[in-house]
Amino acid sequence: MAIEDNPRSREMYGEELKRRREEAGLTQEELSQRAVMSRTHIAHIEAGRRRPDVRDAERLDQALEAGGFFVRFLPALDGRKVAEHFAEALEFEGKATVIREYAPKLVPGILQTAAYAREVLDSGASPKSREERDELLATRLERAQILKDFHSPVVWALLDEAVLRRPVGGPAVMCEQLQHIVKLGRSHRIRVHVLPYTVGYHALLEGFVSLMWFEDLPPIAYVEGLKSGRVWELPSVVRECQVAYDHALGDALSHRKSLDLIRSVAEDYEHEAQRADHP
Repeated sequence: MAIEDNPRSREMYGEELKRRREEAGLTQEELSQRAVMSRTHIAHIEAGRRRPDVRDAERLDQALEAGGFFVRFLPALDGRKVAEHFAEALEFEGKATVIREYAPKLVPGILQTAAYAREVLDSGASPKSREERDELLATRLERAQILKDFHSPVVWALLDEAVLRRPVGGPAVMCEQLQHIVKLGRSHRIRVHVLPYTVGYHALLEGFVSLMWFEDLPPIAYVEGLKSGRVWELPSVVRECQVAYDHALGDALSHRKSLDLIRSVAEDYEHEAQRADHP
């Protein structure tokens, strides 16, 4: 694993705390009473203005029955842990002004919800301890913070239909994940295109690719396979990847039709989840 600086991690820690607090149906005041912490301190942590110490994290874990998550999350405030083959691409991702990604099987990392990402990290071939899983999860959720700036980077997501149909984590997780993508697409924060099964073979079918452009650097391409990834800076190779992306994009559904399809599939998952809850 490689570790990188993580300047937005406090904010992401706070967002996870807020999410879990609200899932538990607690106000900040109610959590403060359970955790024996001041409401103001909790508000500062949730807003990313203060870093919790170990005692804070232990109290939050106990109050929210989080199983030690917030203690294990603390090291992520000092750095990002990622797979070695992705470390260089992560550095480029943070500087990019334009990102265009193609995903053949899984939702791209910057678009993943916490539940979806947790399932992906838990289901890998190599077993991970809870500590390792949570450190990787912290990094993945932090990467999504680049979408908070509405204007940069400009993000296009080209998704194979398999991404929508593979029920990672089950119907409830998939419904939330697809609704998240629809929300980003309808707010015009990202542009989404789906490559339907009916296209058959297309130019990018072989694997994941991320194309990035920068203000003061030449464009690069990052391609990834099983336990491997490579950043390409050679202009001829980058251009080949760009051309392949353009060809595949030409076979995809329009942004509007893609969002309609994603929304429809999300509704199917929602109905399936409801049937499971009320057999």
